[in-house]
Amino acid sequence: MLLELFAWLESVDQGFAVFQYLTVRGVAALLTALGIALLIGPWLIRRLQDRRIGEIVRDDGPSSHQSKSGTPTMGGVLILLALLVSVLLWGTWSSRHLVVLLAVTVAYALIGMLDDYLKLSRGRGISARLKFSLQVAFGAAVGWFLFATAVDPVETRFFFPVIKEWQFELGWLLIPLTAFMLTLMSNAANLTDGLDGLTIAPTVLIAGGLGAFAYVTGHVEFAAYLGIPHVPMAGEMMIYCTALVGAGLGFLWFNTYPAQVFMGDIGALALGAALGALAVMLRQEIVLMLMAGVMMMETLSVVLQVVSYRLTGRRIFAMAPLHHHFELRGWPEPRIAVRFWIITMVLVLLGLSTLKLR
Repeated sequence: MLLELFAWLESVDQGFAVFQYLTVRGVAALLTALGIALLIGPWLIRRLQDRRIGEIVRDDGPSSHQSKSGTPTMGGVLILLALLVSVLLWGTWSSRHLVVLLAVTVAYALIGMLDDYLKLSRGRGISARLKFSLQVAFGAAVGWFLFATAVDPVETRFFFPVIKEWQFELGWLLIPLTAFMLTLMSNAANLTDGLDGLTIAPTVLIAGGLGAFAYVTGHVEFAAYLGIPHVPMAGEMMIYCTALVGAGLGFLWFNTYPAQVFMGDIGALALGAALGALAVMLRQEIVLMLMAGVMMMETLSVVLQVVSYRLTGRRIFAMAPLHHHFELRGWPEPRIAVRFWIITMVLVLLGLSTLKLR
């Protein structure tokens, strides 16, 4: 929206040409989203409190979490508002990638909103089978759209980081791959969202890393120099990434320990799916799974716990997901969160290092 305005103002003063640069718009998107989140955050929290939209803590979780009962939830609305408004203001509406990202964000947010609403109204959310089916269906629809509208052969190839000569044509397999990535990441973010700030801080770090990938992937010369796939117009996805960083930091202001608000499924499912969609469109699925290593560990801990209990009747962890295991081992909640943040920061840096490693 603003890009067209500044293009018109450029005819009046050449100084407005600076807003044509991705880097400038990226910083502007970050600051806009951050400002919106900080501005409306207190108002939204009060509204959630007035409507008694509070967290329902399960009895089978750590006993220390009982004090969190009643804390406003569905705060993911704050992230989504700040994110979407910022992207609409600073992004290019003609970008197919931004359209997909916005559609993914809204679609998975709706799944999460339904789940949150049912938890609050009847004490349990939608069935796991229905939630999973909706996630896969939306993911497959996105995959079909990306496959049908691909404008460059690189958009349907699978690439390996570091060994950059290893690549193969996916063809229609892009559809199940997209469904897998969006379903995996949305559930991984949701499972990780169990401690104050535990999901949003890694999301911010990963979004920043993917933003760097988006910038160089969309730049012909940088992509050729680094030996990574060049995806036309991929640079616009950097606007989404920086807006997500700003919105996430704004939410973390209120979500840090002790949290004033929780994001709920409406936020976790949307953010996880968006990260998955970014990786698919940037052709960096493996890099995302490296950067999101903490979320992968959380997910794997749940899978191993369930499989072990069903096969042997024994549990591997004191409690799953993994952060609950450390809680029951006596680690304070802030220590777990901050250490997981540090691990994510290291993994994001490792992911960025693959840009040059061959």
